[in-house]
Amino acid sequence: MTLPDHPRVAAVVRELRAAGVDADVHELADSARTAAQAAQALGVPVGAIANSLVFEVDGNPLLVLTSGAHRVDTAKVAGLLGVPEVRRASPEFVREHTGQAIGGVAPVGHPEPIGTLVDVTLARHERVWAAAGHPHTVFPTTYDELLRITAGTAAEVDAVPEEAL
Repeated sequence: MTLPDHPRVAAVVRELRAAGVDADVHELADSARTAAQAAQALGVPVGAIANSLVFEVDGNPLLVLTSGAHRVDTAKVAGLLGVPEVRRASPEFVREHTGQAIGGVAPVGHPEPIGTLVDVTLARHERVWAAAGHPHTVFPTTYDELLRITAGTAAEVDAVPEEAL
């Protein structure tokens, strides 16, 4: 089975096409489990990689699409949501709610819709790259398209880098 035929990738492609998106999935020779790996493989800035991070909020999944150039400030996200705590989800929780493994979680193609925050710093890039359901697959998109296809909410989710303190 080739990666474009992989069930998780096929689910992402179906959802992208249903949303009117050109599902131009790229298969990478090496795993792109991290933003740095994906950026290097694609020859793009790490900030143009849309990391798909799943968090647990009161037992429910939250998908945060963040720029690969920084970390998510969970306290800031909790404040935005008006909840006391936001925790990184376990690999089992991620697979249960997305149908995908960490490192390949796409913005779409999940068994059920997931509430999504989209990092406003991704708007700095004309083109961003997101995982396509498998650690070896990605697709190009735009910030506005990510907001549309995920029904996401634009949010400032980045942690202040230590050097800025």
